[in-house]
Amino acid sequence: MSSQARPWNFSAGPSVLPESVLRQAAAEMLDWHGSGMSVMEMSHRGKEFGQICSEAEADLRQLLNVPDDYAVLFMQGGAIAANALVPMNLLGRSDAADYVLSGSWSVKSEKEARRYGDIRVAASSGTVLESDGQQWQPWTWVPDAASWQVRPDAAYVHLCSNETIGGVEFSDWPDLAALGASDAVLTVDASSNILSRPMDVSRAGVIFAGAQKNAGPAGVTLVIVRRDLLGHAQAACPSAFDFANVAKEGSCFNTPPTYSIYIAGLVFKWLKEQGGLAEIEKRNIAKSALLYDYLAQTGFYRNPVHPNFRSRMNVPFTLHDAALDAEFLSGATARGLLQLKGHKSVGGMRASIYNAMPIEGVQALVDYMKEFERTHG
Repeated sequence: MSSQARPWNFSAGPSVLPESVLRQAAAEMLDWHGSGMSVMEMSHRGKEFGQICSEAEADLRQLLNVPDDYAVLFMQGGAIAANALVPMNLLGRSDAADYVLSGSWSVKSEKEARRYGDIRVAASSGTVLESDGQQWQPWTWVPDAASWQVRPDAAYVHLCSNETIGGVEFSDWPDLAALGASDAVLTVDASSNILSRPMDVSRAGVIFAGAQKNAGPAGVTLVIVRRDLLGHAQAACPSAFDFANVAKEGSCFNTPPTYSIYIAGLVFKWLKEQGGLAEIEKRNIAKSALLYDYLAQTGFYRNPVHPNFRSRMNVPFTLHDAALDAEFLSGATARGLLQLKGHKSVGGMRASIYNAMPIEGVQALVDYMKEFERTHG
C-alpha cells in the first residue's frame, strides 16, 4: 500500500476528485453555509441553490473563456444521452449531419444519431494507417482533417475530442469553413478532456461532456451551446431535452442534478485556485510525458497509439505477455494503485490521469511498472 493516506485511483470514470473538494463537501454535508440544509435537501428553485448554480456557471465560463453568445447548461443523462440530444436539437436546421470516427465513443455517437436524421461518416480511423514505416491499427490514430468528406448541407459535424477507451486525442479542432462546410457547426464530445487544457469554445457550436472525468461526479452533463442554435429542435424532441427550454430556465426547466452541480462547482473553484487551465495543462503534459517516456524506453510494455495522437488523459498499455496481466493488477492493488484494468473491449491496462491525479501518483505507477519489469522481464 502507498504511504500516502489514500490509494491512487486511476479509474476512467467516475474518476478521482480533488481531496480538498471531498473534504469540503463532507464538512458541508449537513449544513450548507448556515442554511440548515444539505445541498441534497434544497429546492432547486430556492435562493440557496440558485447561488450554487449561478456561481458554478460563472466559474465554468471563466475557466473556458466561454463567449457571451453561448449558453451554459447543466443537464442529465451523460454523454450517451447527449448523443441523442445533439441531433434532436440541431437537425431541425437540416436533416444531414456528418461524423468523424476515431474510436468507441464516436462510433456510439454516430450509431445513435442515425435514429434522427441523414447521418454519414465524414472520416474514420477504423482502418490500418501506414505511417513512419509502421502500421497503426484501427482506432489508434485520428483522421487528418484534410481528408474529411463533409457535405455542404450538413447541419453539423461531430467529433470526440478524446477517446477514453482507446487513448486517442485531438490536439486541435478544425475550421469547418476551410473544409467547404461554412454552414455546418462543429459539435464536440469533450467528456474526457474537458477542462484539461484551454479550449477555443468559439470553434464549436456545441460542446458537451459528462462531468465524471474532470469536472465532477456522475450525474451532471455540461452542455455549451451557441445561442443562435437554440430553437431548432425537432418536433419530437422532449421538452426537457430542448436546449432552448433549459437555457431559458437557467438549467432549472425541471429538477436538475443539484448535488452533482454543487460538487462540479467546487471542482471549478479548485481549478481556479490551481491557476486555471493554462497551469492545469502544464501539469497534464508533465504527467503524461512521465508515463509515455517510460513506455518508450521499455519493450516489456507497449502503448498502441500513434505518438501524434496520444491522450494526455487516458494511457492504455499492454504487457509483453498477457498471461501476466492478472498478477500485474493484483500487485498494483496491493500497492494502492487502483482500477488499472483496461476496458473489456481492448484488454490490457489503462491509466486515467485526469486533473485531480497528481504527478506523485503517476510516479508511483511508473515505479511499480519498473519493479514489475525487473522481476518478470
